[in-house]
Amino acid sequence: MNLRSSRSTTPAELVRVHGATAETRDDALATEEPLEIRLLWGGDRKTTVAVTMRTPGADAELSLGFLFAEGVIRSASDVVALVAGDGSEPGGAEGEPNVVEVTLAPGIEPDLAPLDRHFFSNSACGVCGKAALEGLALRVERPAGSGPRVDPALIAALPDRLRAAQGLFDATGGLHAAALFDPEGRLLAVREDVGRHNALDKLVGASLRAGDLPWSERIVLVSGRSSYEILQKSLAAGAPIVCAVSAPSSLAVELATRFGVTLVGFLRGDRFNVYAGAGRLGLARAGSARLPIVSTPD
Repeated sequence: MNLRSSRSTTPAELVRVHGATAETRDDALATEEPLEIRLLWGGDRKTTVAVTMRTPGADAELSLGFLFAEGVIRSASDVVALVAGDGSEPGGAEGEPNVVEVTLAPGIEPDLAPLDRHFFSNSACGVCGKAALEGLALRVERPAGSGPRVDPALIAALPDRLRAAQGLFDATGGLHAAALFDPEGRLLAVREDVGRHNALDKLVGASLRAGDLPWSERIVLVSGRSSYEILQKSLAAGAPIVCAVSAPSSLAVELATRFGVTLVGFLRGDRFNVYAGAGRLGLARAGSARLPIVSTPD
């Protein structure tokens, strides 16, 4: 899968220092630019619902995934037109390169109140600040389903499989990724971005378009840490297992526990921590001889 676009990387020149030597080298940086998501509905109503810093590429998927995770749209059929300003959408006219306009179907009246908390979000934080758990509970119809039972050894193997598929990371060394696996550990899709929440939005948007939601038999893996917005988006997509290579936030653990999600953190080598839902991995609570986790990662 080639995820690289002409705007996803930016050339740069650097001086590499190694001990007493220094040399000038060419390099590639992960591009970071703002994306404005505009919503059109009701015939003549238009509003900007979010501005996020992202890596250009898959802007349409990012926009759809964002709107779905926030409950603005419920299915792909809620959208009748989508124009990405870079002209990458079939039938879309070129316009402002950092703008996506999403037109809702007649009769769809979006609830925009939940979006007020993050008119602007940067590439690192996504939805910054503590969001209302009760508001999310109203949009998540039910806890995560039973989902697959997965061997711990399979979970431990996922980061290497993700890393092997990160084309933009190989070029820049500076991108997050979100990946989707089946219960046998096969990589189904991966998206990259400077923001881990943007990468996940792109992944959700791609599945929404393909009719591959909910993710009731899928495993989500994100680089970096798991936060409220990572769990929120995974919950909206119906994922029962969410893994991250770094730490979870307290709110992420609270969400996972409340909604029945298996949450894995510090997934490195053959070790990881399970913060909620250990039963899906066939694990008992701390003390089991089978538990391949440590209480305090190195």
